[in-house]
Amino acid sequence: MAANLDHGGEDLVENHDINVTPFIDVILVLLIIFMVAAPLATVDIQVELPTSNAQQQPRPEKPVFLSINKSLDLSLGNDAVPRDGIGRVLDAATNNDRQQRIFVRADKSVPYGDVMEVMNLLRASGYLKVALVGLEGAAQPAAPGTAP
Repeated sequence: MAANLDHGGEDLVENHDINVTPFIDVILVLLIIFMVAAPLATVDIQVELPTSNAQQQPRPEKPVFLSINKSLDLSLGNDAVPRDGIGRVLDAATNNDRQQRIFVRADKSVPYGDVMEVMNLLRASGYLKVALVGLEGAAQPAAPGTAP
């Protein structure tokens, strides 16, 4: 016994096209998010860095930059930091993770002794992993009379 279940109406035609409108909407939202977030991930303190010929190391997701400008003022990211409160400010920035690497950016006109003073402040605060930031450049020839 057979039965006809077709009640005679219009046949629905299958649609094989993909609706890309939601996909485009998501891409545009992501584009706007990245356009807003990208400038926030950079540091705006003007520091003229010296060049280095060391091999580039991988960069962490959220690096902590401590900058020393020409006038020997300290900045963590874009915020000024007092020398006597550097440990407290770093603890807040790293969530008390003293194993996190601190990237020190110093203007090339800053004397070596002042850079060492800041590094000693970091050591006294418990931050022993310190990286010095410089610009990539070609190797410079050694001065006459010095060992390479």
